[in-house]
Amino acid sequence: MKNKILMVAVHPDDETLGCGGTLLKHKKNGDEIHWLICTTIEKSHKYYEKREKEIEEVTEQYCFDSVHNLRLKTMQLDEYSMSELIGQISKVINEVKPTIIYLPFKGDVHSDHRKIFEASYSCTKSFRYPFVKKIYMIETLSETEFAPSTKEDSFIPNVFVDISEQMDKKLEIMKIFESEIEEHPFPRSIKNIKALATLRGATAGCEYAESFVLLKEIS
Repeated sequence: MKNKILMVAVHPDDETLGCGGTLLKHKKNGDEIHWLICTTIEKSHKYYEKREKEIEEVTEQYCFDSVHNLRLKTMQLDEYSMSELIGQISKVINEVKPTIIYLPFKGDVHSDHRKIFEASYSCTKSFRYPFVKKIYMIETLSETEFAPSTKEDSFIPNVFVDISEQMDKKLEIMKIFESEIEEHPFPRSIKNIKALATLRGATAGCEYAESFVLLKEIS
């Protein structure tokens, strides 16, 4: 049975940082992959046109089956009520009807990530969204590792996906987001992305891996 995957990206590039290799693997296995981008920069921003072109190119690279862009104001999600966010996300989830959802980590230091997680997770109740069978949280460099070092906020993965065959492609796609990458020790550097994948791969017994927290599985 093929799956329908919905990746909830708070910002464009979260999908590649957190589960780019896994999305490529889903596509290779014949699954549908869908991209929900939650926020956008202002049209007056100097990178706006460039970012729109980057999104188009990334869409082509992954061969997404659909892309949904809520165009919420980045770093200003506090301006939206939770019911408004839930309503917009729920509309997309009901349209895609995913069997698997990837969400930001609930403890990410970025407030946008935490708010989108809360709103998205509210849209996974089995009696309202019976098609959702698995829910994962992703690990996003520059956000997840800066969460408070407490038991409640620490990212403790329990699912690992071997992306050794997809790693080069993941890095190629990440390089499309030119303005988001800088040299090491900047968190979103190619070196750090490879280092994290190497670490997770060592845990999983492979060269490169992505890791996730499984929140729910219904079988």
